[in-house]
Amino acid sequence: MLGPNGSGKTSLLRVLLGLQKLTGGSIKTPQDTRVGYIPQQRALDPTITLRGRDLVSLGYDGHRWGIGFKGMRERRQRVNEAIDAVGGTAFANRPVGLLSGGEQQRLRVAQALVSDPDVLLCDEPLLSLDLAHQQAVSQLIDKRTTEAGTSVLFVTHEINPILPLVDRVLYLVDGRFRIGTPDEVMTSEVLSELYRTRIDVVRVRGQIIVVGAQGCVESDQPHHHLQVD
Repeated sequence: MLGPNGSGKTSLLRVLLGLQKLTGGSIKTPQDTRVGYIPQQRALDPTITLRGRDLVSLGYDGHRWGIGFKGMRERRQRVNEAIDAVGGTAFANRPVGLLSGGEQQRLRVAQALVSDPDVLLCDEPLLSLDLAHQQAVSQLIDKRTTEAGTSVLFVTHEINPILPLVDRVLYLVDGRFRIGTPDEVMTSEVLSELYRTRIDVVRVRGQIIVVGAQGCVESDQPHHHLQVD
């Protein structure tokens, strides 16, 4: 799902998480659906002593009590696998408050995946990651959709790292919207109609560059929020 700030993207995530009620319409979620959530990056208190490994463990058993020795062994294995998948083994035993923004974000991805979710909600999961780790995390989430059938709602400013992985795009602007494949939606004609001003979409070596009129969108470029199903 794409669109400028204030178009309702965060509200949709909050509704799906059960944190915000609808004022109209309805939403249906199957019972016993496991939901993983990667929140927007936020600064953590450097005095927090919680280790990165413990942060990931909360995604596995934060709601459980008395899992027993066998459960602890399974948890340890699952947590180790999730940490390794995001390249976080080297810093997993350090306090999360002392980690860089990129290291914290990689552990948040591991925390969301360790619970084996049916639905994965991603709010800016590529923030603070360098290009190599953006690609690694994007491919990891895409692998989740293909191998486990997980439904993924992916919100990001970094459109190009995930563009080849996207099936559908829903673009929202001031109550107007378009839905379709990236090639159908990400065009100069469609975005100009949505923004009601001239927007140019340029493709260079497989990457999309969006340029808008000054004052129309921040930094002359709409913020991009993509849905991966």
